[in-house]
Amino acid sequence: MSQTATQGTPQIKSRIGAILRATSGNFLEQFDFFLFGFYAPVISKAFFPSENETAALLNTFGVFWLGALMRPVGAIVLGAYIDRIGRRQGLIVTLAIMALGTVIITICPTYATIGVAAPILVLIGRLVQGFSAGVELGGVSVYLSEIATPGNRGFYTSFQSSSQQVAIFLASLLGLVLSAAMPETAIMAWGWRIPFFVGCLIIPLIFILRRSLEETPEFLAMKKHPTANEVFASALANWRIVILGMMLAVMTTVTFYFVTVYTPSFVEKVLQLPKRDALQVTMMVAVTNFSWNPIGGALSDRIGRKPVLLAITALSLVTAYPALAWLTADPTFGKLVIVGMMFSMYFGVYSGTMLGALVEIVPAHVRTTCFSIAFALAAGIFGTSTPFVATKLIEITHQDKASPAYWLMFGAALGIIAALIVYRGGRTVEVREPVTA
Repeated sequence: MSQTATQGTPQIKSRIGAILRATSGNFLEQFDFFLFGFYAPVISKAFFPSENETAALLNTFGVFWLGALMRPVGAIVLGAYIDRIGRRQGLIVTLAIMALGTVIITICPTYATIGVAAPILVLIGRLVQGFSAGVELGGVSVYLSEIATPGNRGFYTSFQSSSQQVAIFLASLLGLVLSAAMPETAIMAWGWRIPFFVGCLIIPLIFILRRSLEETPEFLAMKKHPTANEVFASALANWRIVILGMMLAVMTTVTFYFVTVYTPSFVEKVLQLPKRDALQVTMMVAVTNFSWNPIGGALSDRIGRKPVLLAITALSLVTAYPALAWLTADPTFGKLVIVGMMFSMYFGVYSGTMLGALVEIVPAHVRTTCFSIAFALAAGIFGTSTPFVATKLIEITHQDKASPAYWLMFGAALGIIAALIVYRGGRTVEVREPVTA
C-alpha cells in the first residue's frame, strides 16, 4: 500500500465517524416524529377523544403542527448559540432538549386518566421537540459541510437527511413486528407506547456519540465569533436569502412528511388498505430515501445545484396529481409501491442537492442561524402541516382523494421560483456583510 493511501485511511475513518456522531441526534428526532404520525389515529383516541374521528385526527395533526411552529424560535435562539459557542456544544444541547420532549410524550397518561391535562402535556412535549428540531437539522448540516472534502459538500451534507431514513426504517420495522406480535386491541390500549420507550432507551447512547464530536476546523479558524446581537442583526440583514432558502426547502419538507408521517394514515384511512401495507411501503421508502440523498448530493457536486433542483421540482409539479389520481382510483399495494418510489426519488435527489445549496447561499459567519431559520420556516409552516393540510384538502374537495397532490405541487412551484432567483445569471444571491454591534 502506498504512503498516500496509508495516510489517507485514518482521515477517512475519522470523517465517517464524525458523520455518524453528528447525525445520531437526527435519528432520535425523526424516530419520534414518524412514530407520532404513524400512530396518529391511536394517539388521537388516547389524548384527543371526539365523537368525530376526523376531528380527533385533525386535533392530533394540529398538535403535531403547533410543535413544528416552535422550530423558527429554536432556530433563532439555538442557532445564535451555536454560531457563537460552537457546533459541538450546540449539538449536545439540542439533543438534551429533544430528549426531554420525547420522554414527556412517552410517559404522558391518557385523557381518560388525567383529563384535559393529557393533551396539554402532549402539546408541551411537542413544543419542546419543535424548539430543539429548529436547529438540529441546521446544526448537523453545517457541521457536515464544514468537515467535507473539497468539491464534495453536497455529498457530505446529504447524510443529514439520509440519517433520518434509518430512523424511519427502524420505526417502521418495529411497528411491523408489534402488529404481528400483538392484537390490535393491545396496541390501541398501550402497545403503541413501546416504540416511544425504545426511543427513550437509545438516548444515552446518542449522548455518548455526541459528546465525542470534535469541533469543526472551519469554526476554530474563525478569528472572531459573533455575539448573539450580531448574529440576530446579520440574520435580519440577510432576510432575502433566508426567505429564498425557505422556499428551496419547502419541496423537501412537504414531500418528506407526505411519504413518511402522513402515508400511514393516508393508506389506512383514505385508501382503505391494511396497516401492514403502509408499514412495508414506508420501510421501502426509507431505504430508497437513504440511497437517493447521497446520489443527489454527489450529482449536484458534479453538474451543479441548479439543474438538479429545477429538474426534480418540474417533474413533481407535473406528475404529483396524475400519480395520486391513478393510485386512489383503484388502490392496490403494487400501485402504492410505485407511487411511493416515485416520490421517494423526488425527495431524495432534491433533498441531497438542496442541503448543499442552502449551506452555500447563507452567510458563513451566521451559517447555522440562517440555515436553521430557513429550514425551520419551511418545516414549521409547510412541511409538518402536510398531514393536517392533506386531511383537510380531502375534506374540502368533497373527498377528492388525490387532492393532497395540490400541496406537493405548491411546494414544487416554490422550489422552481427560488432556484431561478438564487441562481439567476449563473450567480447566487448576494450575501450582505456582517452587521457589528
